[in-house]
Amino acid sequence: MALFEWEGRTVKGEVKYGALAADSEIELRTLIRREGIILVKSKEKKEEKAERFSTRKRVKQAHIGVFTRQLATMITSGLPLVQSLEALSQQLDDGNLRAIVKGVQQKIEEGVRFADALKDYPKCFDDLYVNLILAGEEGGTLDAVLIRIATYIEKTEKLKKKVKSALIYPASIVTVAIGVVMVLLLFVIPVFEGMFSSFGRALPAPTQMVIDFSKIVKSTVHFMFAGVIVGVFLIRRYHKTEAGARQLDGLILRIPVLGLLLKKASMARVTRTLSTLLSSGVSILESLIIVSKTAGNKVIEEALITARTHISQGRSISEPLKESGVFPPMVVQMIQVGESTGALDSMLNKIADFYEDDVDNTVTNLTALLEPALMVFLGVVLGGLIIAMYLPIFQLGSVVG
Repeated sequence: MALFEWEGRTVKGEVKYGALAADSEIELRTLIRREGIILVKSKEKKEEKAERFSTRKRVKQAHIGVFTRQLATMITSGLPLVQSLEALSQQLDDGNLRAIVKGVQQKIEEGVRFADALKDYPKCFDDLYVNLILAGEEGGTLDAVLIRIATYIEKTEKLKKKVKSALIYPASIVTVAIGVVMVLLLFVIPVFEGMFSSFGRALPAPTQMVIDFSKIVKSTVHFMFAGVIVGVFLIRRYHKTEAGARQLDGLILRIPVLGLLLKKASMARVTRTLSTLLSSGVSILESLIIVSKTAGNKVIEEALITARTHISQGRSISEPLKESGVFPPMVVQMIQVGESTGALDSMLNKIADFYEDDVDNTVTNLTALLEPALMVFLGVVLGGLIIAMYLPIFQLGSVVG
């Protein structure tokens, strides 16, 4: 659907101007004809073209958080929503988000509700965002809801960065180590092999093992790379199926240290999201549907969906979560206390704060433990290869001596 600027005349000859969304100029002509206006000329707005193009791309959550925080500040200051959106559409750094905000502003000017305007951009504003805005509009607390959303996005992004930092550091070190070893096996060791062949005597066992391994790697390196690519493709494809996602996500949670870290991060994200939804006035049943999509793990997602089914039958929240075996006892007990005291949203917020701090401490400790372990690993692997290659030279030196 495009936005057209049009000029027309009434039956009495009065000139009229306006802007209207339509699929084509023919539909535009029909729409304004119903109002007793004859279309004279029309033009599709270029800004809307940019907007439609931008909807194909995802916008970073960090940029959405900045936009939400700025919008909350403007609304709290008493600036009308349309004027706030117009001001933000001119100053946002992200071009895609700027075009989307301009499109939302135009839809509101046409009479569309704010939450409904956001629904047209699902790659930018997800169900969580839209439902919170809807609750804020219906309850007359849009400014407070925008502040909650901004805080939620900021804390979620901070948590993601912590988890990524815990995963990227060891992965990068191991990748570099594998790259160095491959270079040694493919290019350096064959040179030593040619040099050792002129010695005319048997090589030490470690040296011979490294040379044989180098030959195997050199002859199968293409198959190895192809196997890695095909393996990653098949795993990702299997993960997109229901059974695959359930099995692989379950295995991830059982990985020592890493699985526990990811589970803690998921608990923080789930409880923070549920707290934000409940405190904004969204019903528990609708909240659990939205929260299950943000869990990031199929096992936890199914546990939440199952809990929702039991809650709809009249049971409490804590009972089905306990029966799932996925949620830690502390989480279940604190939710139970929150239910009994009528302060579930506040209790969920405390759980999220606890797990976010716990993830932070886990990442710090994990990094401190991994640094010496990785150094030892690199020293053993690279040092072992170097020593194996120099053993014949040492032996030759002793023979000459």
